[in-house]
Amino acid sequence: MITYFITGGAGFIGSTLSQKLIEQGNKVVAIDNFCDFYNPKIKENNVKELLQNENFKLYRADIRDRKALKEIFDENQIDIVMHLAAMAGVRPSIENPILYQEVNCMGTQNILEEMKEHNVKNGVFASSSSVYGNCKEVPFREDMIVDYAISPYAATKKANEVMAHVYHKLFDMNIVMLRFFTVYGPKQRPDLAINKFTRLMLEGKEIPMFGDGTTSRDYTYIDDIVDGIIKSCNYCMNNQNVYEILNIGNSSPTTLKEMINTIGQALGIEPKIKQLPMQPGDVDRTYADVSKAKTLIGYEPKTTFREGIENFVKWYKENKNLYE
Repeated sequence: MITYFITGGAGFIGSTLSQKLIEQGNKVVAIDNFCDFYNPKIKENNVKELLQNENFKLYRADIRDRKALKEIFDENQIDIVMHLAAMAGVRPSIENPILYQEVNCMGTQNILEEMKEHNVKNGVFASSSSVYGNCKEVPFREDMIVDYAISPYAATKKANEVMAHVYHKLFDMNIVMLRFFTVYGPKQRPDLAINKFTRLMLEGKEIPMFGDGTTSRDYTYIDDIVDGIIKSCNYCMNNQNVYEILNIGNSSPTTLKEMINTIGQALGIEPKIKQLPMQPGDVDRTYADVSKAKTLIGYEPKTTFREGIENFVKWYKENKNLYE
């Protein structure tokens, strides 16, 4: 039995990953601070069933708290760290860049320090497609220069990749950095567009469309993301001298207009669109080249955007009380 330490374990990705790992016969130790970035009752619901399982242990603490982290590492024999916890979102990071720096950079270094102190040699860390900024060349490859972030959030994620490399070199840690491309599916955060637009359509309200609808995102379904994480963990634990950056995406971008229409079709509702100017920090497109992940870890995204939206809409209708 492998013991995974998952930061942000009550969140969208963290709770879905925890469930999958436990189903596979592993043990999960999770940390989450249940902050009010969105309604904490959503996270409480995410872990409700997990808390009934003896192989899931949850610590309610903040990754900025070194003392709390030390206690977790002292009390548990951790085999691998899956670091997902972060302040998320491009636009909020512009409004509060210091908080993003504290949580995403200092919080991540705290994790790396405790790994070093407790001789935990394996870690898979969440980065983001936002590090690519407005790279002109597509699809985005891991070997592209990503020194031109256009939001504090993106800058913190790039900084984490660099700091993780330092710990890899100095302390012989195996680390895989995963650049996630717009994750969606059941349990998706309420601030993200697919969740928000579904809610607005069901309420008969207008959809705010920033720009002319031609911006595009490489939407990646949660099950494919979780599969990529688990395969990265296996790669990390079964190889030596690992430091890799991998794109975990769908490699099939969808325009904003197409995304809105697909949700409308799944709901059987004609969207009412309110066109607005582009937002600061937003990128024009994201598009993952996943050939490196395919070669290295056998990553193979399987869920089409339409299938994923239909799954999400079905789940949302059954759980919409969480967002009211």
